[in-house]
Amino acid sequence: MTRLGSAAPAPLLCTLAVLVKMSLSVDHVPMLLWSTQRLQWNPDTDLHEGHIVSALELTALLQPVLMQNSRNLILFLQHTLSIDDFTYLSESYGNKNPFQNIQEILQSSPSSLVLPAVDCEATRYLLSFLQESGDWKLTNITNLNVSQVEVNTSKPNLLVVQLQPLVSGFNMVSTLEAIAENDKIIGRLTMDLQERGISFSVIYTAVRPSRISRRTNVVGELRRQLMATEEEGSLSYPPLTVTTGNDICILFYASNFSLKANSSVFIDLTNATFVTQNVDISSSECSGINTTLSLKYTKPVNGISSLEIRFLMTNNFYAGSARNWSTLDSVEIVQDGEKFAKFNVSVISAPAEYSFHCQLVGTSNLYPARLIPSNNEAKNWDVFISRLQIQGFNIENNQFSYASDCTGFFTPGIWMGLVTSIVLLWILTYGIHMIMQLTTNNRFDDPKGPALSVPQTE
Repeated sequence: MTRLGSAAPAPLLCTLAVLVKMSLSVDHVPMLLWSTQRLQWNPDTDLHEGHIVSALELTALLQPVLMQNSRNLILFLQHTLSIDDFTYLSESYGNKNPFQNIQEILQSSPSSLVLPAVDCEATRYLLSFLQESGDWKLTNITNLNVSQVEVNTSKPNLLVVQLQPLVSGFNMVSTLEAIAENDKIIGRLTMDLQERGISFSVIYTAVRPSRISRRTNVVGELRRQLMATEEEGSLSYPPLTVTTGNDICILFYASNFSLKANSSVFIDLTNATFVTQNVDISSSECSGINTTLSLKYTKPVNGISSLEIRFLMTNNFYAGSARNWSTLDSVEIVQDGEKFAKFNVSVISAPAEYSFHCQLVGTSNLYPARLIPSNNEAKNWDVFISRLQIQGFNIENNQFSYASDCTGFFTPGIWMGLVTSIVLLWILTYGIHMIMQLTTNNRFDDPKGPALSVPQTE
């Protein structure tokens, strides 16, 4: 009886550990919904704390939006967002509230619903679900000057606004400004539609969680991630592939692929490149020595009729390491077939048998892998690529090979630890040396004899 009682907790603890691990592995993002019409959602539909809304539950919650009379729906889609952002950013910057417009809209809307945690698997396919749920007139708004958007109220309208991405972890002030700018965009568009007397519903969510409150430093964000082939299953969508015959010769993936022209025109190419694959890759070239990934887009935003982005890679033998290395030498941007911008690339190289991965790649000085402008036209462009993984040579089994990461083994934190350890070791060594120099008397007084006299010469 005693043996059974002592052994019983073991399976229970294992089961609890598995359940906790499964619950922690679920990524979730917040979702805010509001409408200009009343009684869209039952006020008693609040979910208990810690509940993560599944795809099936989200489908039921969205039914009032899909069944309303005036079916005008706006989807504000941000790349990353967490429920902690609403409290963390507001508390960290005093009176600055980056969500001021959203907060006022939720308070004044006739009907609203806040979902603190929605499964990311549901939000990733939210746009596809909405498109299949009705005969919508889909309008993608990539130019963030959203004033005076044309809305034909005679048919259902689905407006998809791709908000600018957040770059948290390096400069929190920039993150705050980006969120505040997105908040202004939401306020401008909704106010414009209300002034025109158009009824609508709004969904504001993100694709991935940001988890700002868990990010304590840059090292945590840029920890070495050696992405092996088994991690490919965790990608939100499959990588872009270029084939020659029946074989894949280029693999390209990014969780966010965005550009900004002249510091004003924001271009988000993530969806067009990886989800809908509305991109022309026919000009890409593959060989054993030189590989070019060519991405051509038609009218990515208003004012730009065509845009081509080229990634030029080479495969060379280096005697110093006695092996071949693949290198991304340059990135080129061609706008409207005339304006040519070229960037030299730093730190993007890997053994020819490997793929290359980097958490952040772009034109900012804060990124581990930089795109350095090499002509005047390139200075007019800002490039942001997150979770880049690319391979242009020696692709096996049509999937990424083991990844060489841009983050080195010796991070600033490791160097600080080494220097501190050396200083402490030196202090310890000096202390032990001083203790070893201490000496004791070799003569002592005898209480029964005469006093000991020690001459000063000794």
